[in-house]
Amino acid sequence: MNKPGQKPTILSVLAHPDDESFGMGGTLALYAGRGADVHLVCATRGEVGIVEDHYLDGYESIAERRESELRCAAGILGLAGVQFLDYRDSGMPGSADNLHPQALTAAPVEQVAARIVRSIRQLKPHVVLTFDPIGGYRHPDHIAIHNATVRAFELAGDENYPGGGLPPFQPQRLYFHVIPRGYLRWIVRLMPLFGRDPKKYGRNQDIDLVSLSQDDFPVNAVIDFSSVSDLKAQASACHASQGGTAISRGLMGWLRLLRGNKDHFMRAFPSPNGAQKERDLFEGVRL
Repeated sequence: MNKPGQKPTILSVLAHPDDESFGMGGTLALYAGRGADVHLVCATRGEVGIVEDHYLDGYESIAERRESELRCAAGILGLAGVQFLDYRDSGMPGSADNLHPQALTAAPVEQVAARIVRSIRQLKPHVVLTFDPIGGYRHPDHIAIHNATVRAFELAGDENYPGGGLPPFQPQRLYFHVIPRGYLRWIVRLMPLFGRDPKKYGRNQDIDLVSLSQDDFPVNAVIDFSSVSDLKAQASACHASQGGTAISRGLMGWLRLLRGNKDHFMRAFPSPNGAQKERDLFEGVRL
């Protein structure tokens, strides 16, 4: 992957603290361990996350606690840097937080994209990673940051687009992190056997896995992060206020074990050629 004098760079653009660890954390740790510069842009500080009172001891706010958890995770994953876009967590669909004037979902896509363009031009990533078009599980912030990242990817290399004095830069790859639908369908079938309703998943029971399993996205790249799976687990544990120490237990933990230590990505740009799946996000990338 490396060539003399050249350093591969990845930029992951996500919505909340914990997205980086619970989602593509294995891939981020893998490439950081291989010597790549791996950066994270996080749109919010997760202000709307449900946090039990004892987790706020020593913290002024939920946002402060969750930023601290993110920085803990970033250190374990080996991230080269974390940037915040300083929007506010929008909450789940239909909540009053959607209407907050600083909410990510209230911001125009072009405004959010402009901030991401600045990060792209500053960091010069070869590869950009973000959520799939439905944000994994239809979280409004995930969808908003997906849309803004796609737009920013298009604009970053446009020499006519203003960028705060930074020269244009065009990343070579854009990938969406996806959950294989076969895996989701297995969860939907198995949950009732454990007395669980697959239409009411999550801490707030507001995620419909049945509906999600019907939205299919192609998998163009499969990244095996077995060698750093312990780092993903440790980074996830940093997010204690969001149940980070429990994600490897119970039904979901068993299913993750069944699935294996792999992240799955859809390649949005350039369009993939053929059906063969990539095993390296830098495959064909000019460093």
